[in-house]
Amino acid sequence: MILLTLPPFLTGNFRSFKALIAAEYNGMDIAVEDFDAAAAALSPLGKAPVLKTAAGVIFESNAIARYVARARADTELLGVSFVDQALVDSWVDFSSNELELPASMWTYPVLGYMPFNLAAYEKAQKDLATGLKTLNDYLLTRTYLVGEKITLADICVTSALVYVMKFVADKDYLKPFGNVVRYFQTCANQPEFKAVIGETPMCKEEMMAPGAPAKAKKEAPKQEKKKKKEKKVDADAPPPAPKKVEHPYRIMDKEKPSKFSMDAWKKAYSNAATYEKGMEYFWENFDMEGWSIWHMNYNYNEDNKRIFMAANAVGGFQQRSDEVRKWAFGVMDVLGTEESLIEVKGIWLFRGDTVEHMKTANDDANWYTWTKLAGPGLAPTDEVKKQVFDYWCQENELEGKPIQDSKVFK
Repeated sequence: MILLTLPPFLTGNFRSFKALIAAEYNGMDIAVEDFDAAAAALSPLGKAPVLKTAAGVIFESNAIARYVARARADTELLGVSFVDQALVDSWVDFSSNELELPASMWTYPVLGYMPFNLAAYEKAQKDLATGLKTLNDYLLTRTYLVGEKITLADICVTSALVYVMKFVADKDYLKPFGNVVRYFQTCANQPEFKAVIGETPMCKEEMMAPGAPAKAKKEAPKQEKKKKKEKKVDADAPPPAPKKVEHPYRIMDKEKPSKFSMDAWKKAYSNAATYEKGMEYFWENFDMEGWSIWHMNYNYNEDNKRIFMAANAVGGFQQRSDEVRKWAFGVMDVLGTEESLIEVKGIWLFRGDTVEHMKTANDDANWYTWTKLAGPGLAPTDEVKKQVFDYWCQENELEGKPIQDSKVFK
């Protein structure tokens, strides 16, 4: 069987998660291919995903998921009794009608799939909260939606919430929905889910779409002025908050200023007539005493099973690196094929001579092996310059392997 779905660099994959997770539970192998014009012609709606089987083509994500779930009765993904089966259908429909639409309207602008619209954004948050409240109330005394084990109902509901939980629903938004958070983390951490969606770290700060208004910072509650006669209370008052520690990169900029401008380089990279012109600018201006270049290689490439999962992981990595954006530039690639080995590699430019500040900002950086290519005490060789060019500029092939997805951090 072949599942035709949107390419890794687009959103919408959550609709394909349903069938792929069901396949993991049923021990089935489903190949994944990009959804192109030929695939669109297979569906009456012209929309992804589409499942090609020996017996024919199936369209619509819920129908595909039900088909895969029905392949093995012993796993009971569709429920044990007739009533359970009806309840599974009820929650699958609930997910489509009450969760998927508002979740998509909230996350798609963030992931670059559609333009931001303030009215749609606010309505999506409100509508999703309504659906989450229903789910939260129901889960008060339950671990799973139907019975005492994972069913297709849990697969569909969790799939609909993956991007919401990872990118936009922060702790404040989820505060009223503690049962949903517990339920989502229970499902998402099952091996069969992780084989498809990978790790799902919960959102710490809402990721805003281009064009969205900046979120207003919460104001600390105003404290009433104490009367002078209450001065004796000051003896028991907590000590003043410590001064905010300045970021090491800011300190470095003050104490060891560099002639190299990261902003100017990022503009040159984006606007150069050719990659060659852009790299010519880089090497003419590179300050090897104030900056360093590092190669990264994921330590667990053998665990990468799906191209779109690896691509999603790269996107999440770069999102969580935002703290060092002013002092970092990098390109990360997903290389290889699902039939051989999928590798995540990249080359980064950092202020200073260490990757420790990146590791502090983003814990995920600890899961990579970092190798210094150039910087203080290490001049870039011609071989290194070619390697940097290939990583930052090649679009089709790298190290003799096809580039399946490439993301630039700038």
